[in-house]
Amino acid sequence: MVQTDICIIGAGPAGATAALQLAYMGIPCVVVDKAVFPRDKVCGDGLSGKVLTLLSRIDPGIAERLQQYVFKEDSWGVTFIAANRMSINIPYKPGYEKLPGEPRGFVCKRIHFDNFLVEELRRCPQVQLIEGKSITKYDLRPDGYLLTDASGSLQIRTKLVIAANGAHSGFTKDVAGIRMEPKHYVAGIRAYYSGIKGLHADNLIELHFLKNVLPGYFWIFPLPNGEANVGVGMLSKVARRRKINLKQLLLDAVQSDPVLRERFRDATLRGNIDGYGLPLGSKKRRLSGERYMLVGDAAFLIDPFTGEGIGNAMYSARMAAQQAAACIAANDFSAATMLAYDANIARVLGPELTMSTRLQKLIRFPWLLNMLMRLGARNKELQELMTCMFHEVDLRKKLAKPQFYLRLLLGRGLRP
Repeated sequence: MVQTDICIIGAGPAGATAALQLAYMGIPCVVVDKAVFPRDKVCGDGLSGKVLTLLSRIDPGIAERLQQYVFKEDSWGVTFIAANRMSINIPYKPGYEKLPGEPRGFVCKRIHFDNFLVEELRRCPQVQLIEGKSITKYDLRPDGYLLTDASGSLQIRTKLVIAANGAHSGFTKDVAGIRMEPKHYVAGIRAYYSGIKGLHADNLIELHFLKNVLPGYFWIFPLPNGEANVGVGMLSKVARRRKINLKQLLLDAVQSDPVLRERFRDATLRGNIDGYGLPLGSKKRRLSGERYMLVGDAAFLIDPFTGEGIGNAMYSARMAAQQAAACIAANDFSAATMLAYDANIARVLGPELTMSTRLQKLIRFPWLLNMLMRLGARNKELQELMTCMFHEVDLRKKLAKPQFYLRLLLGRGLRP
C-alpha cells in the first residue's frame, strides 16, 4: 500500500511535467506507469516551441539540458506543400535568415524525449516513480481514491488523481465518461525512413496536403543521423467512410506520387509502420471532477490543425499541478473547486483550439490551399502573417475567416 496526496497515472510528457512542477513547488507525489523506461511511443515526434518555453518556466536547468540533448534535431520552420505541388517555407519566427538563434521547434523520437523527462523525475526526491504497473481499478472513497493495478499487487491511496495515461486512458473513459468520437479523432500512421532526398538544410518539417489525403496530410519530420519520421494522419470519420487503409495510403504516396517517389527512391524503411490515435481538442469537454483532473491526450487536447499534442499536454499538466497545490492548501478536492482547472484550460488553450478547429475544416478544400501557396510564394506580407500564426492566436483568427480569403482574391491588404 502506497499513501500519497497526489497520484499521477502516466509518466509521459504530461505526467512527467505535472510531477516536475509539483517537485519544484516542494510537493511530493507518486507517478505510476505501465511501462518500464525507456519505452517507445508511436508519435509524429514533433516538439513545438511550447515545450522549451514551459520547461524554462518550471526550471531553466531542464530547458538547458534539453537544448544540449544529442537525440533531438532542431527545426526552424515548416514547409507547406499544396495539392498542386506548390510550396512555401514558413519559419517559426521572424528573422529566420538571421541564424544562428534559438529554434522554436525540435524533432525527437519519443523513446528518447520521454526518457529524458523520466530521467529528470529521477533527479527529484519529491517524486516516487513506480514503473511496470498498470492501474485498472479506480475506487472513489470519501477521503480519496483507492487505485489498484491489474495484478492486485499494488494499491495506492491518494487524495487526488491526475490522469495522464494517454489517448486510451481507462480513467478518462470509465470515470470521466469521455469516449472516442470519429469526428473528433485522427488516425495516424508513422514510419521511420533513412536516406530521403531533398530534406531542408535547416530541418524544416514538411506538411504535404495531398489531394487523396485531405482533410489530413502526409508529413516528413527530419531526425538526427539522417533519419526522418514519415506519416499520414486523417480524421477517423473520413477514413472510416472512405474505408481507407492508412498504411497503404502512405506506401502509395512514397511509391506513386511523382515528386515523393524520386525523393524516396534510395530511402530505406527502418522498422515497422505503426498506427496510433490522436484525440482532438475540437470539442469542449469537462476535464475534471471529484478528486481528479485529466491532462494531455487523456484530456483530448491535441491541436486539430497541426496535430501537435506534446506542447498542449505539458501546458495542461503544469496547470493541473498548480491547481493540485491550491487544493492541498485549502484541503478541498471537490468537483466545484476543480472547475478552476477547466477555466484555466479554456483561457490558455481554448482560443488556439477553436481557431485550429476552423482551420482544420478549411483544409479539406484543395483549391484553397493551392491559392494560398500561389499567393504566398510572391506575397511577403502573407508569408509574414503565416509566420506569426505559429505564436500569435489573434493573427491565426484571420486565417480562419472567409473574409481573409476574399481580401486575398481581391488583392487587398491583409492587415486591415
